Amino acid sequence: MTTRRQFITHAPLGLLGLAVASRIEAKTGEGVKPPPGAPGAFNTAPAVGPKVTPATFAEAEKLEQVELTAAQREMAATSWPTSMAGMLERRTGPRKIALQENLAPATVWNPILPGHPVGPAHDRFVASKIRVGALPDSDEDIAFAPVTHLSHWIRSRQLTSTRLTQIYIARIKRFDPELRCVITLLDDHALAQAAKADQEIAAGKYRGPLHGIPWGAKDLLDTAGIRTTYGAEPFRHRVPREDAAVVTRLNAAGAVLLAKLSMGALALNDIWFGGQTMNPWLLQEGASGSSAGPAAATAAGLVGFAIGSETQGSIISPSMRCGVTGLRPTYGRVPRNGAMTLCWTLDKLGPMARSVEDTMLVLHAITGPDLGDVASVPSRLDYDAALPVQGLKVGYFPGWMKDATEVDRASLAAMRKLGMVPTEVSLPDWPYDSLNLMLFAEAAAAFEELTLSGKADELTMQVPDAWPNLFREARFLSAVDFVQADRLRRKVAVEMAKLMSGVDLLLVPSLREEMLVIANNTGQPSLTLRTGFVQVSQARSDWAPDPQHPLPTFSPPRRVPYGVTLIGRLFEEGTIARAGLALEREMNVASERPSGF
Repeated sequence: MTTRRQFITHAPLGLLGLAVASRIEAKTGEGVKPPPGAPGAFNTAPAVGPKVTPATFAEAEKLEQVELTAAQREMAATSWPTSMAGMLERRTGPRKIALQENLAPATVWNPILPGHPVGPAHDRFVASKIRVGALPDSDEDIAFAPVTHLSHWIRSRQLTSTRLTQIYIARIKRFDPELRCVITLLDDHALAQAAKADQEIAAGKYRGPLHGIPWGAKDLLDTAGIRTTYGAEPFRHRVPREDAAVVTRLNAAGAVLLAKLSMGALALNDIWFGGQTMNPWLLQEGASGSSAGPAAATAAGLVGFAIGSETQGSIISPSMRCGVTGLRPTYGRVPRNGAMTLCWTLDKLGPMARSVEDTMLVLHAITGPDLGDVASVPSRLDYDAALPVQGLKVGYFPGWMKDATEVDRASLAAMRKLGMVPTEVSLPDWPYDSLNLMLFAEAAAAFEELTLSGKADELTMQVPDAWPNLFREARFLSAVDFVQADRLRRKVAVEMAKLMSGVDLLLVPSLREEMLVIANNTGQPSLTLRTGFVQVSQARSDWAPDPQHPLPTFSPPRRVPYGVTLIGRLFEEGTIARAGLALEREMNVASERPSGF
């Protein structure tokens, strides 16, 4: 199977520069006025656009693997400027119209299939009853504590939000120069929010477990009056007027916004205009992306938790690389208004933290519909940490597990030990990578002006598998193939619904290419958590290999965190969280810290 990276790297450049700029007169229909009451007809509009010839179509056929006869090419070349006039007029005039940044397509992806019951029957949120010890003496121990502990110390007034915020500010100033995970440090803003939180808590106005907890936002979440850069050079001075919906909800929960965190430019990989964000566990390699800053900052104890985003792997991959816990919610559960759009039918926002329950505490605060997001849907959240996991059916793919690491197999064995029931599952051997056409097309549409204006050339990465090239190539994707890929998406969703009807959740190797594509396209929630460690002899990268710039090698190999991903039924984050919490406790590796931090 061709991997996503291979597909991206070897995709053809297409017909860039092939068409010339001269306009031609229509050979049919031009100037002919139909009689009153005559119906409209295709191919009668005034001619627009560049001159095309039969040779143009002969070259274009190579891209789509179709074949026209000489007569068909001649007809197409003659009629193209009139039959396709409407396609170009939106962009080239005379009735040119701009599509504002926050305008979503009319077509909305709904992961809920007709006839398939979806989600829990009621809302319930019961956190773990854990014993939290006394406040540690060390600032470092405080910094690395999970939110479940931090919130207990703040609520019991053993720790103030102001002190915790000062601890994190000092750590950011100390460690960010080598991690490059912070784009904008909001120390004054955070200290003001922390002081307000302390006052409210002292007055008995406790808002919940996130009250007073400093957090970091991936720099695609709009923050009123605070720059939001998308990690990209053309947007580095962009300052929005309003907060994103998720920011508003976290403000209401009393959380303290401390930093805007780095992301791969326009949500791809881990290089932004300030450099590459590095992995705290192995400073010679990138943190992975595109939620690079949220992963690195959380792993290094620079924030209490972070908000990342995923379109296809952008929470899962950096969570794996940096050894944090990442929760990708069901598509439609968390509103995205006020967040950068990469792909309307795939984008999701979710928490990244140092424990499974931390992610659920954050999800509880940000879940629920918002009219500003056309894909946002009403949903229930059912999580009771005390419910037993015995009897949960855990689906796994035997072939994938055979190719996986010992950590993957040990995680599955641990779930069996915990009383869960490993169950073999399978999916058809279909060309799942062909679904990437929708990602490329939507992303190119979202950043059309950036591409056509030439500003995409300002991005640092200009390699074949970076956005500038992919945006240009996507101009030549077939609209017919887009529709067919969308139909395949529905077919894949039906297969996933059948599979998930027989199990409660799936356990998969986190970076298995097929499942990254499938589950993101079907909208399934996922939970990625550290369950062990592996040895690596070479630094890892999200980018296609470049023989001229080989990655660092290590002798002896370096020990780095590793984990698995649990895939849930639609809107059943509570189930994967309960299973993940049990697995986290059984494997007992989540609390280990990267050395030097």
